[in-house]
Amino acid sequence: MAVPKQRKTKSRRNQRRMHIFLKKPVLVACSHCGKKIRPYIVCRYCGYYKKKEVIDVFAKLDKKEKKKREQEIADQKDAPKTTMEELSKK
Repeated sequence: MAVPKQRKTKSRRNQRRMHIFLKKPVLVACSHCGKKIRPYIVCRYCGYYKKKEVIDVFAKLDKKEKKKREQEIADQKDAPKTTMEELSKK
């Protein structure tokens, strides 16, 4: 049975494990509603994928929820988008 000749230090062990960790998922804004989603998945909130409607999300909602969600999407589209230049001027 193989036995190590010298003890590996905590520093050496931790340097080896340095790249073993969870990474944050990449999120982008949905092209239709602006919610943060993964870039290759259909938006669960509005049902769009690559600017095309794939799933009719509003069909399952009742009138009250449907109207509320449509209003939220319209508000997000109308909201002015600030750029880094505008933020730096303030």
